[in-house]
Amino acid sequence: MQFTAKQIGEFLNGTVEGDENAKVSTLSKIEDGAAGSLCFLSNPKYENYLYTTAASVVIVSQDFVATQPVKSTLVKVKDPYSAFSVLLDKYNEFANASENEVGIHSSSYVHPSAKIGKNVYIGPFCCIEENVEIGDGCKLNAQTFIGANSTLGKNCVLYPGVKIYKRSVLGNSVIIHSNTVIGSDGFGFAPQADGSYNKIAQIGNVVIEDDVEIGANTAIDRATMGSTFVRKGVKLDNLIQIAHNVEVGAHTVVAAQTGISGSTKLGSNSVIGGQVGIAGHLNLGNKTQIGAQAGINFDTEENKQWHGSPAQPLKEWMRSTVIFKKLPEVDKRVRELEAQIAALKTLVEKMTTTQTP
Repeated sequence: MQFTAKQIGEFLNGTVEGDENAKVSTLSKIEDGAAGSLCFLSNPKYENYLYTTAASVVIVSQDFVATQPVKSTLVKVKDPYSAFSVLLDKYNEFANASENEVGIHSSSYVHPSAKIGKNVYIGPFCCIEENVEIGDGCKLNAQTFIGANSTLGKNCVLYPGVKIYKRSVLGNSVIIHSNTVIGSDGFGFAPQADGSYNKIAQIGNVVIEDDVEIGANTAIDRATMGSTFVRKGVKLDNLIQIAHNVEVGAHTVVAAQTGISGSTKLGSNSVIGGQVGIAGHLNLGNKTQIGAQAGINFDTEENKQWHGSPAQPLKEWMRSTVIFKKLPEVDKRVRELEAQIAALKTLVEKMTTTQTP
């Protein structure tokens, strides 16, 4: 399908600068823009591409002022990144319109006691155990497993290979990507006198609230007792470990390879970078921000930024980083001073010996 710059401007409540009849039929990155494509500019470091791109239409900020001639038609909006994400959603809807299948594939197993809503798709080789409830509009792609007594709300999308253990609860519009496991055993073992470990039964579950998206190969353990909670609007990247009885606060985002240990409560609207390690039984305040590869082993207050391992407040970490970079120079100077002190000691000793009667 084709759209004009004028149509895009009206859809996004933006203003058009240039040819309002310029047509686009595809989306692209600004550095790869070609005739007939639409792209956006939100990060200033990519501005140089605006003056060389062949894209027909570019979405920019409403206060953007070009410093060189621009060949493309500009659509000016309040927030280019958000506006482009809206267009990506619409483009994805058009692209996947032919994939709106419904029904149960003949190779899948659905227990007779399971309750399946309207317009549900269950793909090849899925397994739905007893007393499962699946809401209207859900899509379960190939090789999905839903354990006994689990519940899925409306319009959930589970990509191939997702495994949902028994008694798990998913809200509405939950998206889970391939090979993620929800409700696996919490990591609980009791040490014995002989040095061995006895497994502690994990009898709780996992509760995932509405509008959560979970990346591929992520694991969320069920609680020892009670529930592990992923609150409304949370976005989890790939390769994340959420341990038993953790609570991830609403609208929090967590980047790849982060691990959150058991019984920790992570506040709402927090931002966690990649490869962050968070110890167990902690309380992290709302709007906590943690930089990549940081290690947290203490409670945090609301609206604080942390970096480093062990983590420090942002300003302290920045000062420490400057000092750390200078350590080789400091080491060299210390060695030189030690040599000078040793030489002075030797000189003093010689002078003392010479002056002795």
